[in-house]
Amino acid sequence: MVLNSLDKMIHLQKNTANIRNICVLAHVDHGKTTLTDCLISSNGIISSRLAGKLRYMDSREDEQIRGITMKSSAISLHYATGNEEYLINLIDSPGHVDFSSEVSTAVRICDGCIIVVDAVEGVCPQTQAVLRQAWLENIRPVLVINKIDRLIVELKFTPQEAYSHLKNILEQINALTGTLFTSKVLEERAERETESQVNPHSEQGEQVYDWSTGLEDTDDSQLYFSPEQGNVVFTSAIDGWGFGIEHFARIYSQKIGIKKEVLMKTLWGDYCINMKAKKIMKGDQAKGKKPLFVQLILENIWSLYDAVLKKDKDKIDKIVTSLGLKIGAREARHSDPKVQINAICSQWLPISHAVLAMVCQKLPSPLDITAERVERLMCTGSQTFDSLPPETQALKAAILLSQYDERPATSCTHAPREKRSSHSGLSFMKCGSEETAPVIIFVSKMFAVDAKALPQNKPRPLTQEEIAQRHERARQRHAEKLAAAQGQAPLEPTQDGSALETCPEGEEPRGDEQQVESMTPKPVLQEEDNQESFIAFARVFSGVAQRGKKIFILGPKYSPLEFLQRVPLGFSAPPDGLPPVPHMAYCALENLYLLMGRELEYLEEVPPGNVLGIGGLQDFVLKSATLCSLPSCPPFIPLNFEATPIVRVAVEPKHPSEMPQLVKGMKLLNQADPCVQILIQETGEHVLVTAGEVHLQRCLDDLKERFAKIHISVSEPIIPFRETITKPPKVDMVNEEIGKQQKVAVIHQMKEDQNKIPEGIQVDSVGLITITTPNKLATLSVRAMPLPEEVTQILEENSDLIRSMEQLTSSLNEGENTQVIHQKIQEKIWEFKGKLEQHLTGRRWRNIVDQIWSFGPRKCGPNILVNKSEDFQNSIWTGPAAKASKEASRYRDLGNSIVSGFQLATLSGPMCEEPLMGVCFILEKWDLSKFEEQGASDLAKEGQEENETCSSGNENQELQDGCSEAFEKRTSHKGESPLTDCYGPISGQLIATMKEACRYALQVKPQRLMAAMYTCDIMATSDVLGRVYAVLSKREGRVLQEEMKEGTDMFIIKAVLPVAESFGFADEIRKRTSGLASPQLVFSHWEIIPSDPFWVPTTEEEYLHFGEKADSENQARKYMNAVRKRKGLYVEEKIVEHAEKQRTLSKNK
Repeated sequence: MVLNSLDKMIHLQKNTANIRNICVLAHVDHGKTTLTDCLISSNGIISSRLAGKLRYMDSREDEQIRGITMKSSAISLHYATGNEEYLINLIDSPGHVDFSSEVSTAVRICDGCIIVVDAVEGVCPQTQAVLRQAWLENIRPVLVINKIDRLIVELKFTPQEAYSHLKNILEQINALTGTLFTSKVLEERAERETESQVNPHSEQGEQVYDWSTGLEDTDDSQLYFSPEQGNVVFTSAIDGWGFGIEHFARIYSQKIGIKKEVLMKTLWGDYCINMKAKKIMKGDQAKGKKPLFVQLILENIWSLYDAVLKKDKDKIDKIVTSLGLKIGAREARHSDPKVQINAICSQWLPISHAVLAMVCQKLPSPLDITAERVERLMCTGSQTFDSLPPETQALKAAILLSQYDERPATSCTHAPREKRSSHSGLSFMKCGSEETAPVIIFVSKMFAVDAKALPQNKPRPLTQEEIAQRHERARQRHAEKLAAAQGQAPLEPTQDGSALETCPEGEEPRGDEQQVESMTPKPVLQEEDNQESFIAFARVFSGVAQRGKKIFILGPKYSPLEFLQRVPLGFSAPPDGLPPVPHMAYCALENLYLLMGRELEYLEEVPPGNVLGIGGLQDFVLKSATLCSLPSCPPFIPLNFEATPIVRVAVEPKHPSEMPQLVKGMKLLNQADPCVQILIQETGEHVLVTAGEVHLQRCLDDLKERFAKIHISVSEPIIPFRETITKPPKVDMVNEEIGKQQKVAVIHQMKEDQNKIPEGIQVDSVGLITITTPNKLATLSVRAMPLPEEVTQILEENSDLIRSMEQLTSSLNEGENTQVIHQKIQEKIWEFKGKLEQHLTGRRWRNIVDQIWSFGPRKCGPNILVNKSEDFQNSIWTGPAAKASKEASRYRDLGNSIVSGFQLATLSGPMCEEPLMGVCFILEKWDLSKFEEQGASDLAKEGQEENETCSSGNENQELQDGCSEAFEKRTSHKGESPLTDCYGPISGQLIATMKEACRYALQVKPQRLMAAMYTCDIMATSDVLGRVYAVLSKREGRVLQEEMKEGTDMFIIKAVLPVAESFGFADEIRKRTSGLASPQLVFSHWEIIPSDPFWVPTTEEEYLHFGEKADSENQARKYMNAVRKRKGLYVEEKIVEHAEKQRTLSKNK
């Protein structure tokens, strides 16, 4: 196929019904980029001989060296079938788990995806992850089973064995899809049940999907992958062939005379053919009858491979002749059998035709976007679609106008696709071409390109006039040189010089003559060399994106409700004189580009439904954003990242003078990578947080070579830990039950620990800490308890909901009842509360949930502050439920100080200043009586009236309340405490005292460190299984499961591994197993390290195991000391003394 012109692509972009936005998803090394190469070669962009070797979409040098894709990149392809012409916007995505954030950016702007599965390895962990991502984004998948040639060449399967193996793979992936589907249906059913309980008489409005009450009645026939449905293709991308069963059904319907429709249903499955009777029967494989798929398809492919691999020239010629193919002399004579196979198969079963035909038939166009997906995209955080302003809800109709225009929704959704797309295409284009149509664009990521690669900076071919001008100037320069040599008048060079100065003004600054280059263009190019240009990777969801069009840029935290509060005229206000609204900017679309893999093409406008690149947004968009011509549009829901950034390193320049370049470079890196996080710690260190080792290496390379362009020093990885407390242990460190003698030793040790607590702090037997503020006016009693694991997990999962609850409570406490709580958010809050009550049962936790005051750290973490004080009642639930009481408002300022102290305590624990996790702090008592008395006496001194009131108030409690209330008002006006003592304001003292109380409450309980854990999936052959286990046990790993893949000698090992031990783990496994095993590491959870970091051996046996010269080391203490050293905290270590006495015998001779 010939290379298509830009005009052709622009023409195809206008027919939205024939656009397909797709991405290729798979596990690492399953053949995504090779498959993409084959599809690109069908458009003549690269040679078909180089497909699979060139890896065209891997444009980075490190991608080519490592052989893995590290970024999502898009290309537009043209495909013609019959009278229809399609534009396919194809996005190649990475398979490595470290770059799963790039998969999220690709999935968001697509309508369909190709799931690629290796025929030998089958369904792998990352296959499950990408399928789940596609499911969450509501996009339709099709399946490509790749590397079928490995079944023939490597595993040497017979056609019958290969058929059984392929059937197993299909069953595995369908089981996975079924699990996702089941959970969704049951979730929606549960939602409906809660709605009916809350509002039993409400009428059911229009629903996106009318799911039945049970799974039995739900139609899932279109959900699964099945070759007879046409959504499965079998391929070998490296050999350039692929087929769906429709291709063979068409061939055999002509040969055998059986209808194509019948063959489509029977070519896959347990059917066999009676050739004499020309009938297809339900076959029984046990009787030796071959299924149709084996007999009519696989055996032909196997015989071709057999002939080529055995170099049976006669048989090859016979096959080529019978298929009616033409093989070039070069391929026929080639010694490599792969070249011959590629030459024959790519003509007989072209892979690009099989895959692209399936994409065009089975995947939806941008017009078929479902209302459910639009609603989900527009609802951020805990918002629901119904809670958005009416102008915002109207935008849903703009995106879906094509589906609801001039017809009822039901007739549209059940209409055949061919009819629906033609009608809706017209109405959608009508919508897009109108001036009033809202433009909605989603930017999923920003990517950096070299400024030289931009179309406007590329050298263009010269016109005839420019060539003639250059000839003339060259002739003039030659004449000038001759004149200078002969010593003629000095006026001519100045005239020539002036001519040379005037010429470049009229032409492009790209002349190749030295003098022209040395004037204006050189500084421009020098400037461009030093800077990367950022292009936004985006898709138009509605309207037409035009160059120069003014548009609102909405950040992920923008809220249309906040816009309405700040702008009196509302959404109808003119965009040019708007007051500043947080997370919103207004600018023009500078440059629009067509993304063509490594190239960019210039566009003037982009119709709806297309993928595009937008230049000039680097000052407005950090990572992702929503662009809209109306401010009523909400930002689209944030991208869902599978991998959590967990690997941290501190970076600094080798030369301190280059710090500004490093800071600038890190800002650019933060913008260019969707997953990386940049932090500046309190110590002033610049920290890079990445998803894994490979991701970290890529970020550091980019920082050195592209963004900062300086030499940098990188610290050892900063490993995150969490601190917690547990119940008193029942066994000691050598796994023996703690007897009476040990208990006595433990009690003595605890007494020693308690003796370390300063004077003036009381500790009782249950660990209740009573502490007084430095000015002795307020007393706090706090104790700490470990939370059950399930509760910690619930708190982590609901962090967004907790954050929104905190915002609502704070706005109500401040008297601003502006935020309207929607019914569904209210339901979510009560559901969350119900879950907590369900798990916090028993005598110790009675009424605890109702008394929760705050969560921490950062007001949304996995720790709880409970208020049991009788004097002051406040709860996080009172905000949503009702207005705060009179007492609560009276104590509000001081209450905030208590919460702030709790937040500080949970942010850095006593062991090694790491955040706390799974701890409940209970404020048992909060005595402010002395403070009130002091406040009353201060007020008494102020004036006679107040003096009388307060003196009588000593006898009458009500009057004293009124007095202290007046005092509170006065202090709140001044913003500080009336006491001007040396300890500072009372609010600050309360913060410090609460923080200390929490820390001491932790220290009297058994403290433990929590380590971050990876789940580790390793595929290995049985030969190297022992070596894999050796590496895992050496690094404190724990094997959870080991299973053999059916039909292969591969084992799948599931294990957990501490993040602290994971650095260099992948390389070590590959070295030890000679590359036969490679792990996939994904952050999973936090796990308590069972050993006590403060434990000291007491018995002889313990000294033997854990003494000074023992083999095994206290793991928790090792980690704790490493973190304390890094942070510059005190570490108890034995330093070697009298080193000169430590001699060897050989030295003494």
